[in-house]
Amino acid sequence: MALLRRRASRRWLALLGLTLALFAALGTCAYAAPSEYQVKAVFLFNFAQFVDWPAEAFPRSDAPFVIGVLGEDPFGPRLDEVVRGEVVNGRHLVVERYRSVADILNCNILFIGGSEGAHLDEILGALKGRSILTVSDADAAGQRGVMIRLVNENNRIRLRIDVAAAKAGNLTISSKLLRPAEIVGGGEG
Repeated sequence: MALLRRRASRRWLALLGLTLALFAALGTCAYAAPSEYQVKAVFLFNFAQFVDWPAEAFPRSDAPFVIGVLGEDPFGPRLDEVVRGEVVNGRHLVVERYRSVADILNCNILFIGGSEGAHLDEILGALKGRSILTVSDADAAGQRGVMIRLVNENNRIRLRIDVAAAKAGNLTISSKLLRPAEIVGGGEG
């Protein structure tokens, strides 16, 4: 397990280094910078490596690791491109898109799109007790129980993590992910 974590840490650092190098290089040449949702897609992929799910979160030992998108999909093909061919803890990553929370059967990370902000309480209520890492960038996601909120501040993506909400879902978030994040929702400690 420690070896897998070291590999995940190295992969995370390599991806972060490549992202930073890309931003630096793009500042000096005429190429377009990655879009906000290209960066957020990489974040979703990396969350899979820095959160621990209980064994019961997977219906079978060979079940894939599912990243879901609920509501309007701001990623387009970007998220599929990021996870294509990737494996985390021996599980292949797949992306699924859902029209409603009732469609969610097996999901490990759920990105709740901005189009669902008005229904956030209903969505989180339907997911209560399930080990699904909820992630959103919707303004309404503020302090309302979303586990990880992606906030765009000055063209930088910041993380706001509700540790208490993650614990309620029986999820453990690595300190490597918590360190650069703002902890919200009374989850400090």
